Amino acid sequence: MYFQHAAAIRSEHPDLVAAAVTVTGITSTADVEEQVRRFTAIASGRLADGTESDLPEIKAWRQAFSKMGLRPTQYRCASEALLRRLRKEGGLPRIHPLIDLCNAVSVAFAIPVAALDLEHIHGDLEVRHATGEEEYVTFSDTIEHPEPGEVIFADAAGASHARRWTNRQSGSSAVRPATSRVLIVAEALHPSAAEDVTALMKSLVAELSAVWQATPTAAVLTAAAPRFAA
Repeated sequence: MYFQHAAAIRSEHPDLVAAAVTVTGITSTADVEEQVRRFTAIASGRLADGTESDLPEIKAWRQAFSKMGLRPTQYRCASEALLRRLRKEGGLPRIHPLIDLCNAVSVAFAIPVAALDLEHIHGDLEVRHATGEEEYVTFSDTIEHPEPGEVIFADAAGASHARRWTNRQSGSSAVRPATSRVLIVAEALHPSAAEDVTALMKSLVAELSAVWQATPTAAVLTAAAPRFAA
């Protein structure tokens, strides 16, 4: 399968830079507490003199959400929501070692990071505008249909694995205790996105290799090289 952003998305958001990582051998018993502490400490340091809305990475996503007709304070990108929780509560929830690691890396870089179970993605995965016919499964197992034109992660079977782009991930491909093979996606729009996404990807690959003794495959995706073969 491959992962990519549709040409229309890249045309509307020319500053978009993404990273894609696949890895096999994930388990739910790994210990990532040291990594979580290290990355969340970086995030807390960045929040010491302000709020998440002051960060250039978050400002860029807010502008993108406004461009899509969404109220940025009603629909926050995933990294902003996590940073807000970290600032208010002093920590992040523990869900699964891989998710905990991805969330910690996300707040450190203030860049949305999604982890999807590849066993529940059918065929190729593309970030594109919804037709309105796709099915999105919530974490409570109810089915929604994204609004026509909404930016989603859509697979070849018409399943939506995210709504409102980086705002809300689907329960259908969520990482679970039995998950072994995953696709991790990070996306950014701010001026230094190319450098920061590359640094995030390298950090994540290093941690995945160390924690799970795995060999990830990774690439930075740009308009010139938009497709990642998983």
